[in-house]
Amino acid sequence: MQLRYSFRVYPTTGQRAALARAFGCARVVYNDALRAREDARSAGLPFPKAGDLSKALITGAKKTPERAWLGEVSAVVLQQSLRDLDAAYRNFFDGLKGRRPRMGVPRFKSRKDTRQVVRFTANARWRITPGGKLSLPKIGDLTVKWSRTLPSTPSTVTVVKDSAGRYFASFIVETDPAADLARMPDTDHVVGIDLGLAHFAVLSDGTKTDSPRFLRRAEKKLKKAQRALSRKEKGSRNREKARCKVARAHAQVADARREFHHRLSTKVVRENQAVAVEALSVKGLARTRMAKSVYDAGWSAFVAVLEYKAARYGRRFVRIGRFEPTSQVCSNCGVKDGPKPLHVRMWTCGACGAVLDRDVNAAVNVAKAAGLAVTACGAQVRRTPVPAPRSEAGTHPKRPTLPVWEQAGIPGP
Repeated sequence: MQLRYSFRVYPTTGQRAALARAFGCARVVYNDALRAREDARSAGLPFPKAGDLSKALITGAKKTPERAWLGEVSAVVLQQSLRDLDAAYRNFFDGLKGRRPRMGVPRFKSRKDTRQVVRFTANARWRITPGGKLSLPKIGDLTVKWSRTLPSTPSTVTVVKDSAGRYFASFIVETDPAADLARMPDTDHVVGIDLGLAHFAVLSDGTKTDSPRFLRRAEKKLKKAQRALSRKEKGSRNREKARCKVARAHAQVADARREFHHRLSTKVVRENQAVAVEALSVKGLARTRMAKSVYDAGWSAFVAVLEYKAARYGRRFVRIGRFEPTSQVCSNCGVKDGPKPLHVRMWTCGACGAVLDRDVNAAVNVAKAAGLAVTACGAQVRRTPVPAPRSEAGTHPKRPTLPVWEQAGIPGP
C-alpha cells in the first residue's frame, strides 16, 4: 500500500527564497499550459499534448528573454506542474462521464494563493543526507524534523507551504503488507460504531468517546485573531502578519482534530477484527442549525482514516446505508419502534421491555446490519416489568374446586 508521510521542514532565509522561486515558476508553467489548452478549445482545435507543451513552454521558453528565469529551478518541478494540469483535466472529464464525483474545470493559479506546492521525483536526484537533511536540487539541504522512520525508500517528495507559512516535506512510500499485519495483534472481536455530536463515537460494546469539540474550544482565540485582522489595512504587511496568525490558529485546530482521528482509529482497528460504520449525509446535516458542530466533528475524515487503516492492517471494514433504521429498531428483539426525537436518549421497547441507550442500541444495529455477529448486551441496560396479556396472566392452569368436606376427607351428605 502506498502512503504519504509528512514531516515539518525548517528552511533558512535563502532556502525560502529558492522555494518561493520554485513555487512561482511552477505556477507560471501551469497557467501557460492552461491558457494554451483553453485557446485551443476556443478555436475548435484538439488539446495540445503534454509533450508538445513541455517543448514549447519549458524547453523553448527558457531560450527567450521573457522566460529565461525558468532555468533557475529544477526542470522536474516544471514537468510535474504539467502533470498536475493533466490530472486536473482527467478528473474533470471523469466527473462528466460519471466515473467519479463531479469536479470543476481547471482554473488559473494566483500568486496570492496562500498554499504553494512543488514536487520532486527520482529524476531530480534529491536525497536524504547522512546527517538527516533533505537535499533538493537548486534549493539546498533542508532541516527536517523526523517524527518517525520511513518504512521504505520514498519515490517522490512534495514540498508544501501552507496558509500559516509552515513548510512540510511529504514523501510517498510503499509499505510492507507482511510487516503491517504483524503489527496488529490477533483478535476475533467485531464492533459497530455510531457517530454523533454529544459523543463522537459510541461502540456496540458500550464504549463511549466524548466529542472533543476543538473548534468550539478555540472560538474565543479565533474570534480575537479575526477581529485584529479586520482592523488592518488591506495590502499592508501588518495585515499579512494578522492573516498568518488567523491561519495558524485554524491550523492548530485542524492538527488537533487530525491527531484525535488517528489515535481513535488506530485503537479501534487494533482491538477489533471487523468494523462497521454508517454512511452519513454530512452535507445534509450541515444544512441544519448544527452545521458548525457537524463540521467540527469531522466524521468523513475519521471514516476515511479508519477505512485505509483497516485495509492496511488486514481488518474488515463495512459501510452500511444511511437509510438503515438503526435508532428505531430494538437491538434485543428486533421490533421497530418508530422514529424518536433527538432529546430522547433512553427508551423502553414496547415488545420486550428492554430499556435501551439510543446510541449504543444504534451501534449494535449498525454491526448487525453489516452482518457482524454481536450481542445486544451493551445496548440493554435493564428490564422493566411488562403487563402480560389477560389470557397469559395466570401462572397455573385452573383446577376444579372441591367441596370442603371432600378436601377434609369427610363423607358427603
